[in-house]
Amino acid sequence: MLRRLSSVASLLALVSLAVLAAAPAATASDEGGGEDAIVVISGDVTVERGQVVEGVFIASGDARIDGYVDGDVAVLSGDVVVSGTIDGSLFTASGQARLLRTAEVTGDVNYGDERPIISGAARVRGDVQKEGWPDLGGLLPWIGGFLVWLAVSISLLVLGGLLLLIAPNAADALQARTRERTGPVIAIGVAILIVLPIVAFLAAITVLGLPLAILVGLALLPLGAVAYVVAAYALGRAILKPPRERLLAFLVGLAILRLGALVPILGLLVGLAAVIFGLGLIGAAIGAARGPEEEPEPARSPGS
Repeated sequence: MLRRLSSVASLLALVSLAVLAAAPAATASDEGGGEDAIVVISGDVTVERGQVVEGVFIASGDARIDGYVDGDVAVLSGDVVVSGTIDGSLFTASGQARLLRTAEVTGDVNYGDERPIISGAARVRGDVQKEGWPDLGGLLPWIGGFLVWLAVSISLLVLGGLLLLIAPNAADALQARTRERTGPVIAIGVAILIVLPIVAFLAAITVLGLPLAILVGLALLPLGAVAYVVAAYALGRAILKPPRERLLAFLVGLAILRLGALVPILGLLVGLAAVIFGLGLIGAAIGAARGPEEEPEPARSPGS
């Protein structure tokens, strides 16, 4: 009973920790001492030989354990290959574990789908048993997708909050561009979305332009994120007019966009539209800032 509770607790820890930390892939570092637990939403994890981590938790991806894990290894969707030591339990919800001849697991080896392949020389001090979990095969893509959605939503929330804190007047200037005609703003956004990748591609085909292409390519993702939060703020401001709090308006707009992102296909279209509109607002604001200042009207004499 205690072993089963430990397995369930590890599964719950995997889901909860994945909400707090996300990375496309991870490799334990080779610095001295044990490293923190590795938590990955989508991607593969490798614990290299001679390295120590406190645990490995993966929502979607494979794990290879050649070093030492001072804790549990849990994988929701993916395979696990072990040639090192797991000082804890190992379990996979959907996928297969392979324990090579040098592998050692001090706890249980639990699985929910395919039975592990265990070398005759591998050492498992606990039990090897199939857990009575419900069939998660059809739910795993939804669980993984929700975790990714939640991680992206939290990242955008933090980004937007920081931008409002650092440059509140800039946010108002961007939102002021929404009073212009929507067509030109969208046209500017589409132009930016098309021109930047073309510039990166053209720069990449020349040796001298390769560093520029790399810089432009690296800038696309954060620029898209900024454009998204700008669109969220503009949407929220359209609903909550000044003098309502800026942050509250941003939260309303972001909530609407992120709820729309949950709808298949429509979510992609909503996200693309938000990025285009946000890029258009940024471009229009930059153009207005670079334009000539309006000259004040000459003073009129009395009676003129």
